[in-house]
Formats: sequence, structure tokens, C-alpha cells
Amino acid sequence: MRARLVPTMLLGTLLAWGCPVGAAKAGQREAPKVVATILPIHALVATVMQGAGEPVLLVHGNVSPHDYQLKPSDARALQEADVVVRVGPRLEAFLERGLDGLARKARVVTLMEAPGVRLLPAREGGVWEPHEHEDAETAGHADHGEGMDPHIWLDPANAEAMVRAIAAVLGEVDLERAALYATNAERATGELAALDQELRSALAPVRGKPFIVFHDAYQYLERAYDLTAAGSITVSPDQPPGARRLAELRRKIEESGAVCVFGEARTPSPLVATLAQGRNVGTGELDPEGIAGIDPGPEAYARLMRRNVDTLVRCLSAGS
Repeated sequence: MRARLVPTMLLGTLLAWGCPVGAAKAGQREAPKVVATILPIHALVATVMQGAGEPVLLVHGNVSPHDYQLKPSDARALQEADVVVRVGPRLEAFLERGLDGLARKARVVTLMEAPGVRLLPAREGGVWEPHEHEDAETAGHADHGEGMDPHIWLDPANAEAMVRAIAAVLGEVDLERAALYATNAERATGELAALDQELRSALAPVRGKPFIVFHDAYQYLERAYDLTAAGSITVSPDQPPGARRLAELRRKIEESGAVCVFGEARTPSPLVATLAQGRNVGTGELDPEGIAGIDPGPEAYARLMRRNVDTLVRCLSAGS
């Protein structure tokens, strides 16, 4: 069985090697072929690879990893890949057979196991108390994140840790460009720290205002910025809620004074309007994976985060 290990090489070591920084030079080997699964992860990989090459994005268009199926072009990309970067099997179940059958020569980086990534247990049920979870001790558990919420990228602090892990593995696979990847990662972590402060300032005025989301994808964002989600319409987007869940949510809206009910751009649902109907509750659309109208590239992660935060602020600010 092929080992799927996350590297532990320190960025300071990479920088100390003094490898030439820049694009490919005469006699230099081609950059590794890298595949990233979803848009926010692809954006982080693309940032680390600037000046070396561009990663391939698997899940694109108005499709979620929850219901994605590999295409022939994806199979070719996996067969040719030197590195595959994913969140974890809980999110990208579609990829498991492809890794075993197609990407046998690839180094697989599972970001839920990356050093420094904080994991939160997946929540059960559709109505929560504030911060209804406990921190996992570290990433890299023996269960490969089983039972943990996979939406780790929605906390910029996790994105910083993921960038470091991506740079480390690329530096091990491609020693000639190790310093380039490390330099790009150092710049990216600074930009992510600045983005974190920007989002924190934007969300500060709406802290404490309760809201309902379509599916439970946002607790990393909630925890990072002390937001008050009161529940989700469904635990998973492929599991429609029953009458009992909807009744619980209606009660929760009334009891908590929820200001907004958020649907998702990829799955417009009449349930959002139904829950808001007859109540002084606003509505909006969030997009945890950035699949609606965000072009792939290094800037995609910041655009995804800003757009979701803008949506939250607009709706929650308008509420009572």
C-alpha cells in the first residue's frame, strides 16, 4: 500500500539551502505535475507554485465535491500527477478509487493531517448551542480525520498551516525549486494573516447575531470570528431535512432571534424562503467551496472568503 505522508520539513531549512529562486532555468527539470481537488485548495497550491507551474483543478464549475464524479480528463491528470493535494476522504470521497487505481505514483497530501491544522468534530443534528464542539488535539490523527468537519479552509489560520505543508512537500519532490516554494509560502502566510485581520474587523459589528445556514459547513468560520450560528437546515447537502428538523429550526429561529437564514448558491432551496416566511428574517446565499463565479487562481481563496463574509455582514447588519 502506498504511504500517504505529510512532510515535516521546516521552511527555514528550505530557505537555508539557498536554492535559486525564479522560474525554470536552462537545464532545470520541469516543475512537478500537481493536482488539487477543490477551488480554495487549488488557490493555495497555485500561490505556492507561482513562478514554477500551475496545478490542475479537479472539481470545477457549479459542482460540489459532495456529489462530484471523475471525468476522463481527471483520470488523465491523476495518472500524470506527481503530487495530489486534497482535504481528506470525508470531503472528497469521489477521489478514493482514483487515488488507488490512477494516482499510484503520486505523493498524496491530506491537508486534514497537516501540522498546525486545527480540526473540529462534525456536529450532529440541525440545532446547536453556540460553539458546540471541542478542539481536536492536533492534526494527523490515526483515523485520518474521521468524525471531523472537513471544511478546514474556512479558517485562514488553517490556510496558513496548509500553505506551509504544501510548500514543504513540493520542496521535497522538487529540490531545485525548494527555496521558491518556501519564499512563496512565507509571502502567502503574511497575506493570509492580513486577510484574517480584515475579515475579523468586517465581522466584528455582527458578532452575536444568530443565523441559520443551509448545511453545516461553516463552523471553522464561526469559531475563528466568534459568530453565532444557531443551526443548519441539513447536516449534509445530500440529506434533505424531514418535517421534525424543520419544526425544530422554526422554534430555534423564534427562540434565538435568528436574524438571517442562508442558503447556498449551488443548491437554491425553497426551504430557505419557507423558514423565513412570515418572520422578520433576512436571507442570503453562502458558497463554502467557491463554486459560483470565482475563477481559479492564486487570488481565488481571498475572493471566496471576502464574498462569504460580505454576504454575512450585509444580511446580519440589516437584521434587528
